[in-house]
Amino acid sequence: KASNTKTSISSARKARRNRSVMTQQSVKRRIRVRKKLHRKSVGRPRLSVFRSHQNIYAQIIDDAKGATLAAASTLEKDIGGGKGGNKEAAAAVGKAIAERAKAAGVLEVVFDRGDYMFHGRVKALADAAREGGLSF
Repeated sequence: KASNTKTSISSARKARRNRSVMTQQSVKRRIRVRKKLHRKSVGRPRLSVFRSHQNIYAQIIDDAKGATLAAASTLEKDIGGGKGGNKEAAAAVGKAIAERAKAAGVLEVVFDRGDYMFHGRVKALADAAREGGLSF
């Protein structure tokens, strides 16, 4: 005889399932943003941003050559000294990446926010890079 009781899913299993759904959504979002950038880029390098909990990183990448033209992060002692979990440090990285891009001869880029919202530290980095002379 089959019992009529339903088996419940443990909370750990629910958490794993939710985490995998969130990961899938972020991957989809990242791919969607990259597709739009690919259409708009037309030979311009992209300013890619990676944000962790404690630091923020920025790179200017030439996809045609597959090379990084300039990079900056809060791990560098002259920029953030390892304390990059705030908007001020993100703005410092934005200024540094703009200076290094000018030195490399890059003035126009396409901003690649990845799967992050254009808000908070990502926006602070973008605004500082614009003030530093990059156009996107």
